Amino acid sequence: MFVDSHCHLSFPELAGDLPGVLSRMRENRVVAALNVCTTLPEFDVVLPVAEREPDIYASVGVHPDNIDTPEPTVDRLCELARHAKVVAIGETGLDYYRLTEPLEWQRERFRVHIRAARAVGKPLIIHTRAASADTIRLLQEEGAGQAGGVMHCFTESLDVAQAAMDLGFYISFSGIVTFKSARELQDVVRRVPLERMLIETDAPYLAPVPFRGRRNEPAFVPHVAVKIAELKAVSVETVAAATTDNFLRLFNVLQVRVNAKTQVAPH
Repeated sequence: MFVDSHCHLSFPELAGDLPGVLSRMRENRVVAALNVCTTLPEFDVVLPVAEREPDIYASVGVHPDNIDTPEPTVDRLCELARHAKVVAIGETGLDYYRLTEPLEWQRERFRVHIRAARAVGKPLIIHTRAASADTIRLLQEEGAGQAGGVMHCFTESLDVAQAAMDLGFYISFSGIVTFKSARELQDVVRRVPLERMLIETDAPYLAPVPFRGRRNEPAFVPHVAVKIAELKAVSVETVAAATTDNFLRLFNVLQVRVNAKTQVAPH
């Protein structure tokens, strides 16, 4: 059984086909998925899916790339995160790839999320792109280790992975690990312990081989596990079990085990 630890079911590419997306997810033994929020207005769409579907969970947060959107406060994030199906704060972090300085507003937004996660006792979902040094620095300065979390869609170096793991964070790998060009990342996969690893799709983006170039969806996350098993020379079942247990542990989720008992076999 597999878990997609990061997807965006509320994005239009998936929202218009949600019954089909969820059906295919379940047919492929994906027993749960975390539907990740990227703006406060979007939360009003993210949460109802989690309330309606027992195998879907939600987060609350504002993505670092989003500029023209309401700014979160610690109090507001904590208020929304107290819902039982909200299991994480994020997606948050730093992204210097598309935006240029001054970016103090982005760093302050990140600090707000870390403080909220610590206050409400729920883990962080971290996005970092072209900003790994500042991302780790802010996590350290704000005591993010007290909340824990995951470095999602990881594409950074082993040193960055180790710095995050030293804070108690997990490392999540996406379909990028299946790309032929991702040799450096594949080496990181070989060296990150399974007990600190999650898998994800980041759907609707970054579909794994053999679906690269198509719309991604949670049903494809087993292909990430297959590649990781190959790289680490272990069975797919070992990767599935470890990453599912890690998801349960990090996000304090128990229902997945019940779902897994009634899951249908893949077609």
